[in-house]
Amino acid sequence: MQSLRFQVPRAARAFSTTPARPLAKMQLIGRLADQPELVDTSTGRQLVRYSLAVNKGPKDESGNQAVSWFKVASFLDEGPQRDFLLSLPKGAQLYVEAEARMDTYEVEGQKRTSLNLLQRMPDTCSFEALQRPRPTQDEDVNAAHQAAAGQ
Repeated sequence: MQSLRFQVPRAARAFSTTPARPLAKMQLIGRLADQPELVDTSTGRQLVRYSLAVNKGPKDESGNQAVSWFKVASFLDEGPQRDFLLSLPKGAQLYVEAEARMDTYEVEGQKRTSLNLLQRMPDTCSFEALQRPRPTQDEDVNAAHQAAAGQ
C-alpha cells in the first residue's frame, strides 16, 4: 500500500536571518503648531525642529477638542525634502512617522521625563503634507485686492 503522505517542500524563511533591532515608532496625523525651523546642534549638525498638534476625542459643548502636542526633531540631509518641510506654513496637516524615545533629565533637582520624536533615517521615518491651512477670510480679501491691483 502506498503512503498517502505527501512531502511538502520547505519554503524559505520570509523574514531576515539577522537579529531584530529594537524599535519604537509612532505614526501621527496632525497640524503644524508653527513653521518648522532649522537649528544647529552642539555637534555642528543641522536639524529641523517642529511641533505637531494632534486632536483626539469628540468636541466638547463649546466646540473645542482635546489636543496632544508632540515635538519632532528631523535630521534630514540638505536637499529638496528638507527644503519642502521648512517651507510648510503653520497649520499644515502632516502625516509623520518617527522613532519614539523617552528621555529623562533633571530640572531644579526634579527628575522629568519627556517623549522625543526623532526622524533620523529615511527608512524609519517619513512625513507627508496632507493639507495646507485654509486661508482666513482676511487673507482671501487681501489676495483679491492684490489681484485686482495687478500685484
